[in-house]
Amino acid sequence: MSLLTLESSELAELAAQVRKDYEDLKAKGLKLDLTRGKPAKAQLDLSNDLLALPGPGHYTDAAGNDLRNYGNQKGIKELRDIWGKLTNMDPELLIAADSSSLNIMFDLISWAFLFGTNDSAQPWSKEEKLKWICPVPGYDRHFAITEQFGFELVTVPMEEDGPDVEAVEKLVADPAVKGMWVVPMFANPTGAVISEDKARRLARMEAGAPDFRIVWDNAYAVHTLTEDFPEILPILDIAAEEGNPNRFWAMSSTSKITFAGAGVGFFGTSEDNLEWYLEHAGIRGIGPNKINQLAHHEFFGSAEGVRAVMRRHAALIKPKFDAVLRILDKRLGEYEVAQWTNPKGGYFISLDVVDGTANRVWELARDAGILLTQAGSAYPYGQDDNDRNIRLAPTLPPQEEVEAAMDGVATCVLLAAVEKLGA
Repeated sequence: MSLLTLESSELAELAAQVRKDYEDLKAKGLKLDLTRGKPAKAQLDLSNDLLALPGPGHYTDAAGNDLRNYGNQKGIKELRDIWGKLTNMDPELLIAADSSSLNIMFDLISWAFLFGTNDSAQPWSKEEKLKWICPVPGYDRHFAITEQFGFELVTVPMEEDGPDVEAVEKLVADPAVKGMWVVPMFANPTGAVISEDKARRLARMEAGAPDFRIVWDNAYAVHTLTEDFPEILPILDIAAEEGNPNRFWAMSSTSKITFAGAGVGFFGTSEDNLEWYLEHAGIRGIGPNKINQLAHHEFFGSAEGVRAVMRRHAALIKPKFDAVLRILDKRLGEYEVAQWTNPKGGYFISLDVVDGTANRVWELARDAGILLTQAGSAYPYGQDDNDRNIRLAPTLPPQEEVEAAMDGVATCVLLAAVEKLGA
C-alpha cells in the first residue's frame, strides 16, 4: 500500500491518524537518545577484568623489556602479533599506539599536510588545491578531519560491496586528489563490506598524485552481529601485489571492544610508510603506553580471545538491531516510504526516507523527545543533497528505549511523508 498510490480520501484519512499518533507521541514526554554509536554499559562491563591487569609484578614483555620505561615506538610485539592475525597483516608492518585509531588518522593527515609524505614532492599545504574522496553515506568524523585541513571533499556512492570504484578511478586522475576514506568492513553507517575485486581495483588504479593515500579504517573488522567473522582482506599484501605498496594507511583499534579512549590504536602500512611515520612519531613522543598494551594482551590472550569477547558483544546488541528492523518493517514496510540496511555487523543502520524529508523527520523526532544524529551527518559538510539519509545508532540505550524510540521515529517518518504529499 504505497502512499503514492493511495486515493486522496485514503491519504487524508491516514494523515489524520498519523497526526493523532504524533500528538500522542509528544504527550509521552520521552527523553531518548540514539545520536552516537557508543557501547552500552553492559558492553563496557565485559572488559572490567582489564582494570586489574597487568597483575602485580607484571611489567615486562616476553623479551624481558621493562614496559614501564620509555621507548618502543612500535608497541609490544605480543599484542601486535594478536592484531596481525586478527586483521590479516604482517605484525612487523603493524604499530600498536595509544588510545584510538582516530588520533593516528589525524596525525597522518596533519603530518602529510605539514611535511609531505615519503612520496611527496612537497608538503600538502604547499599544493595549490587539495581534494579528498569521501564515499557516502560515510563517517562524519572522517570527513571532519580532512575538512579541518581545507580539503575539498568529493563524494562517491557507497554501494553494498564498497565504494563506486568507477567513479573513484575517474576522480583520482586529478593530481589534486590526495586521498580517500574507506571503511572496508561493516561500514559506518551502511554496514557494507568491500569485495576483494574492489579492493584490488583501488590498489591497482593509476593516480595522478604519486602520494595518493587510502585511509583503510577497519574500525569494525571484528564487530559481527552473527557467529561468523568474515575474512579480512590482506590489504597490505594486495597493495604490494598490485604495485602500489605505499597506497594504504590501515587502521584498527580496541575502542569499541574494551574501553573508549583507554584502549589501543593500530596502524598498518608498508615499510617505507612506517619509517616516515616513526620519524615524526618519535619527535611527538617517546613511546606509547606499553603497560596498557600488556594489559590488553593479557586480557585477550590470542586472536580467538578477541573473537570470544566480540561474540559476547554481539549477544548484547543484536537484539537491539533486530528490534529496529522489526519495528521499521512493521510500521513502514507496507507504505514504501523508507528503505533501510540490514547489516551483519558494525554499529549502525542507515535509514533512507522520502527525498526532501530527512531533516523534517529529525525535527519531528527532536520535538517528541527523541534525539537522532542530525540528518545529513553521513555526508561531507552535513549536506545530503537529497535530504533522505538518517543514521540510526541503537547500541547505547536499553532495549526498551530502543523500541520506544524506533516506534516514535516510524511515526515521524510517516508524518513527514504525508506532509510532503500535501495531505
